[in-house]
Amino acid sequence: MSKTDLPILEQRRIEANIIKPIYEEMVSELGAERAKEILGAAIRKNAIAQGKAYADAQEAPTSLLGFHSLLPQWTANGALEVEMLEEGEAEVNYNVTRCQYSEMYREMGLAEIGHLLSCGRDGTFCTGYDPRIKLERTQTLMQGASHCDFRYRLEE
Repeated sequence: MSKTDLPILEQRRIEANIIKPIYEEMVSELGAERAKEILGAAIRKNAIAQGKAYADAQEAPTSLLGFHSLLPQWTANGALEVEMLEEGEAEVNYNVTRCQYSEMYREMGLAEIGHLLSCGRDGTFCTGYDPRIKLERTQTLMQGASHCDFRYRLEE
């Protein structure tokens, strides 16, 4: 796992600055839908690899609570405002009521792909970390909802 001291929000900003011109070129050559498909597939594969790297770097076996203990890396410096609903070995449920990732992508003119750049990573990152962890989310701030509803469960 490549560890950096940069907050994840800043890592995503750097990535988005690199991805933006590549995405724009893909749109001009392939069209928006195909460009989104390719970008989404690449980001999903990367998120799985990152989740696996986090799991491999741990000494303890993976668990839902171990996965949940990573959340402060994403919330650092107020990047996310979280309303915790339930924290347990089998379920972790919370709502994100403010998301600076979403705000940043909008400011960068990347609102149409922000869900691919960040939101789309969430479910596949947990799969890479531990395939037993499943995320159900029905809405996101990035796509205009009042909050993101994160519902993680551990399937044995």
